[in-house]
Amino acid sequence: MKDRRQFQFAELEHWLNQNRVTEIECLVPDLTGVARGKILPREKFTEDRGMRLPEVVVAMSVTGEYPREGPYFDVVSRHDADLHLAADPSTVCIVPWAVDPTAQVIHDCYDRHGQLVPYAPRSVLRRVCELFDRRGLVPVVAPELEFYLVARNTDPDLPLKAPIGRSGRAETSRQAYSIDAVNEFDPLFEDVYDYCEKMELNVDTLIHEVGAGQMEINFFHSAPLDLADEVFLFKRIVREAALRHDMYATFMAKPIAGEPGSAMHVHQSLVSKETGRNLFSNEDGSPSKEFFWYIGGLQKYIPACMALFAPYVNSYRRLARFTAAPINIQWGVDNRTVGIRSPVSTPQARRIENRVIGADANPYVALAATLACGLLGIEHRIEPTRECTGDAYQSAFALPRGLAEALTLLRAETELADVLGKEFLTVYTEIKDLEHEEFMRVISPWEREHLLLHV
Repeated sequence: MKDRRQFQFAELEHWLNQNRVTEIECLVPDLTGVARGKILPREKFTEDRGMRLPEVVVAMSVTGEYPREGPYFDVVSRHDADLHLAADPSTVCIVPWAVDPTAQVIHDCYDRHGQLVPYAPRSVLRRVCELFDRRGLVPVVAPELEFYLVARNTDPDLPLKAPIGRSGRAETSRQAYSIDAVNEFDPLFEDVYDYCEKMELNVDTLIHEVGAGQMEINFFHSAPLDLADEVFLFKRIVREAALRHDMYATFMAKPIAGEPGSAMHVHQSLVSKETGRNLFSNEDGSPSKEFFWYIGGLQKYIPACMALFAPYVNSYRRLARFTAAPINIQWGVDNRTVGIRSPVSTPQARRIENRVIGADANPYVALAATLACGLLGIEHRIEPTRECTGDAYQSAFALPRGLAEALTLLRAETELADVLGKEFLTVYTEIKDLEHEEFMRVISPWEREHLLLHV
């Protein structure tokens, strides 16, 4: 996204006039990463910058539910009070698929006293970035986001299938990094790049991943809040473009049985505010102590963060041995079998890649959590384990195996709560408990197939 961090409302008004905008989508990312909000006429947006929404709109489950009792209401008001929304002018961009000139602007959530609402995803990432800023540190991130293109499927009881490309055939074999396989969907991706250009998103490389119809888009490195906004908007772009070409785009972690899952690998590094130097490298080019402490923090706290990195029951289907997804928190240089990888790079570009995060994770929450792990590692000077130079898939499983176990670990980790905020974790874990309970009321095809007549 174009750097508009100093973009103010006067410039926003000029931008809206210049682009002859008649409608504005006022967006708020909720806990699941869904775009909530209102669509306003330009005049109404200009007149009334105090737009409001009910508090629970940001704190709902993926099915639109919320708890009726419990600690959730220690944070969210029982009387359904208002969120006071404030536009972030730096996020304004055109909605390229709209018929009339339409803009979209991401908003932050405040209470009536002017304080950021602590459980809103954007608030959590702002909180973590401010902690780095107070310590003279500038985090830099670059996500790699995987997703599947699938054939239209209007019946949730039917398995998803690879879509039909220009050849008239669906993929039936592994096509990793195949240029021709990407070109099967060239008209769709022409729309995607056109939309990204019009919305000024800084997307980099597009590749075909291992799965049938599985793609990956890379983003240029930037500040965490900017990148979270870009991932949030990019998901809207891909879904819209896919629909226009008679298919779906999905960021489910494991949409198709027998195919690899989809991740959001996040490259991260730290820069000194004072010197502008990459703190992961010493002046002689060797890895710094901060580099190793950051890895140590990831190793210690990733298990407790898994409910943030893998937020749904489906997420844990991705994390299986020999499926191109990590199963533990080992680290290594240029080793894709580990959960924490350091790519080969120059000292100035030395970085750490968190490979555990799923594509279904809320980008604001995931970036806040992975940065929190690294920050705690540096503050507590946590030394990592010995580097893994072999196949980490041969090692023991070291991540929670399901959402219920992950939530137990997250609730028990008090140091993460200090960084991410107790109010956020209270609301988040209560919502995830509710989703898990809803899932457990569903009887799956596997149960009917194997238990109906056999037990």
